[in-house]
Amino acid sequence: MHVRTWQAAALLLLATLVALSTAFASSSREPRADDVRALDGVWIYVEDRTEGRALEDQQSSMGGKVTLRVEEAAVVLVRSDGEIRMALDGSATEVSREGSTSRYSGTWKDGAFRYQSEPVTEPGSPTRTGIRWELRPTADGLLAGVETDSGWKSIALYRHPEDIPLPTPAKATIGDLTWLAGAWVGTRGTGGTTSMEERWCPPLGGAMLAVSRTVSRQKMTAFEYLRIVERDGGLVYVAQPGGRSPTEFVLTELAANRAVFENPRHDSPQRIVYELSAEGGLSASIGSTKGGRPKRFDFQREVK
Repeated sequence: MHVRTWQAAALLLLATLVALSTAFASSSREPRADDVRALDGVWIYVEDRTEGRALEDQQSSMGGKVTLRVEEAAVVLVRSDGEIRMALDGSATEVSREGSTSRYSGTWKDGAFRYQSEPVTEPGSPTRTGIRWELRPTADGLLAGVETDSGWKSIALYRHPEDIPLPTPAKATIGDLTWLAGAWVGTRGTGGTTSMEERWCPPLGGAMLAVSRTVSRQKMTAFEYLRIVERDGGLVYVAQPGGRSPTEFVLTELAANRAVFENPRHDSPQRIVYELSAEGGLSASIGSTKGGRPKRFDFQREVK
């Protein structure tokens, strides 16, 4: 009786060890679902983590926003021009756009999703550069690295919008921006072929309203509805480019003739600065909240 009991126990222990060994081997070969799912969602650029890159040269590695969707055994890169579905087993997916075709393939390994795109070219066609990416979820956010065949490398930190701290608002009233009121015009491009305008009404009722327009070669190429409103003891800049849904930027800095508005949860821009010069000109710049080279627009008061 005791012998049989001992044999049964030994067989049960052996079966348990085999099951654990099989499960361990399987988990080492296949990515755990929870790890892969950490890639899912919308990611906003936070800062450049490329070693040795100067502050003014810092930039995102994959644009201001990355959208990923994790499916069974695949990661889908959602772009404005379509979706790219990459199986986790390394099998290739060909994507054609604007007369060119690229072959994408990816795998999950060592806590990161690595994928690459290789150009599919016909004999005699111009050489195109292959690109490799690594997306690694961390406690600090998503580290997105990119490297090209030419040797260019970049790595940046991304976070979900809700995980990015909002800036501390500055105290102000709409009357503090009286200097912004008026019709402002400017030109860009070689020979001033592009004209720009922003027309701001005076402060009234706790708000300032504006409309902007860009015209190139006698054709309107862009327009935007703008407003600045008082809220909770501060000011909020509301932009609607092309009349689309509003995006808000909170006032974070205010001087006599300078105002800074920020929204680090927006992809681009994240920072808007208006400044009145001593000569009476107005500059408006847009860029990231940290590093990079802001894009600047210069205006003068319209002369009638």
